[in-house]
Amino acid sequence: MTDRPLTLMAVHAHPDDEATGTGGVLARYAAEGVRTVLVTCTDGGCGDGPGGVKPGDPGHDPAAVAAMRRKELEASCEVLKISDLEMLDYADSGMIGWPSNDAPGSFWNTPVEEGAARLAELIEHYRPDVVVTYDENGFYGHPDHIQAHRITMAALERTALTPKVYWTTMPRSMMQRFGETMREFQEDMPEPDPAEAAAMAEIGLPDDQITTWVDTTAFSDQKFDALAAHASQGENIFFLRMGKERFGELMGTETFVRVKDATGAAVPETDLFAGLR
Repeated sequence: MTDRPLTLMAVHAHPDDEATGTGGVLARYAAEGVRTVLVTCTDGGCGDGPGGVKPGDPGHDPAAVAAMRRKELEASCEVLKISDLEMLDYADSGMIGWPSNDAPGSFWNTPVEEGAARLAELIEHYRPDVVVTYDENGFYGHPDHIQAHRITMAALERTALTPKVYWTTMPRSMMQRFGETMREFQEDMPEPDPAEAAAMAEIGLPDDQITTWVDTTAFSDQKFDALAAHASQGENIFFLRMGKERFGELMGTETFVRVKDATGAAVPETDLFAGLR
């Protein structure tokens, strides 16, 4: 045993991703005395600019957007009581098929081994007991999420450390409730075409394949406030429309798939640190 605190490292693609899928666990474990380390891989420059101006439209300045989003990210970290923020500062690659995917310096266009080497240095520095990132499809197919997954898994292979490793996910039952809530708050939302509906149906996992269910209900207000800190992206953050009470009801549990473990802790589990304390 050492005096080193237990450490959680979350590897995310963009500013605001830390709050959506892991805001609850980051806040909960910080409150429990765990050191929480957030690695954000891109600068978020493909997000909305002031007044909601979209990437590629006149007046959209990726550098200015990145600077604005950095401040919002720092504010979110304050809300979630994140101990350490590390920025890899790759250029935001945008959505799949955008020209920015192939731009020099974009995260998607960066060799995996280059990103993995940088992340491995951070892993060796912080020596996390738990690492959280996305699955192979980046949960929903975003290029930067997929790349974050790739560099995280490659970085772990470069080190001799054996943290518990988790991928964020959502049970299909929760995805169904989420879809119902979206329709409730967006009455004019068109029905998705069959191909889009089929793709949505493949997001997440059957409930019985979820290994880890973490109750973060007590921290749902913090999670909501962390999302709200990313005010420039408010148009894209659907959850802010439902208010804190409904948000807490829908988002009070965060779910994961455990993919690496040296503790032998039984699954399903209710604690990312099961077997470590």
